[in-house]
Amino acid sequence: MSAKLFLQGMIKFFCGLVLMGLILFLPAGTFKYWQGWILIGILFVPMFVAGLILMKKNPELLKKRLNAKEEEKEQKIVILLSGIMFLAAFIVAGLNFRFGWIVLPMWASYVSAAVFLAAYALYAEVLRENEYLSRTIEVQEDQKVVDTGLYGVVRHPMYMTTLLLFLAMPMVLGSVISLAIMLVYIPIIVMRIRNEEKVLAKGLPGYEEYMKKVKYRIIPFIW
Repeated sequence: MSAKLFLQGMIKFFCGLVLMGLILFLPAGTFKYWQGWILIGILFVPMFVAGLILMKKNPELLKKRLNAKEEEKEQKIVILLSGIMFLAAFIVAGLNFRFGWIVLPMWASYVSAAVFLAAYALYAEVLRENEYLSRTIEVQEDQKVVDTGLYGVVRHPMYMTTLLLFLAMPMVLGSVISLAIMLVYIPIIVMRIRNEEKVLAKGLPGYEEYMKKVKYRIIPFIW
């Protein structure tokens, strides 16, 4: 286990935790925003456990996941738009709770939390299947096309799971308004996928054949 990698992971983890708390509880005006605590729990507890597992089993993959510096111009735009979307959705969720605009019942948060955790399990399976995953669009040295498991169903199972995760988040927070904001993720992820496939088709041997073999990108029989 690399002490430097462990420290890097812990710093990013706790910075993310603090930032999430600020953008949820400050707009809510109270720490009694229970839906906010539910989201923090189902997001950060599995994230912490998964990070420890990757640290022990596959530190190289963890290093790739922590590397968030994009080189592609289009992907920098995607990251910027995604950041604005998340900030808007979470701040509005807190304000929605504070002022009681359209607050969903607690059972909706519990059901959405179950969907979120199921999507998280799929996310973990994708990480297990593809050792080349990183947070940036790139072709890595000696990279091979993965076409088994979930990759035999859709070309981008990671984005399939993140779509489920991101759309479940505002429902966990009890905010339909935030859900409407998070729907912006759909055109954002379409932009990212189209750019990513151009990069992979150009630089990764066998990827064009894989695209012909697996026709659907993130939703089977739809797109």
